[in-house]
Amino acid sequence: EVQLVESGGGLVQAGGSLRLSCAVSGFTFDDYSMGWFRQAPGKEREWVSCISVSSSNYADSVKGRFTISSDNAKNTVHLQMNSLKPEDTAVYYCAAERGPYSCGSYYYAYEYWGQGAQVTVSS
Repeated sequence: EVQLVESGGGLVQAGGSLRLSCAVSGFTFDDYSMGWFRQAPGKEREWVSCISVSSSNYADSVKGRFTISSDNAKNTVHLQMNSLKPEDTAVYYCAAERGPYSCGSYYYAYEYWGQGAQVTVSS
């Protein structure tokens, strides 16, 4: 059974930090690239970041504030979020895209999804 389990969400004041984690099981982690998306109420799902064997990419809205990392030994991907803003408030989803070099920004390219973690940033 494929599972992607996010953790680390919560409530934080503007300017604060949170670290999201996504623990993966049920497929070969090394054969996939991992991404983070987010969805705020009333808005479409938005790509945040992705990481592959060869690269990591970020949406302009989070570049310089968020850092994605991968621990292949633990089949886990992290998203370190610093200098958080109220507009970062959303449900954050991790997702897996087939192909170790993929690292795409289109949600339909991702095969597996987590259940989501709520991040709320107060002003």
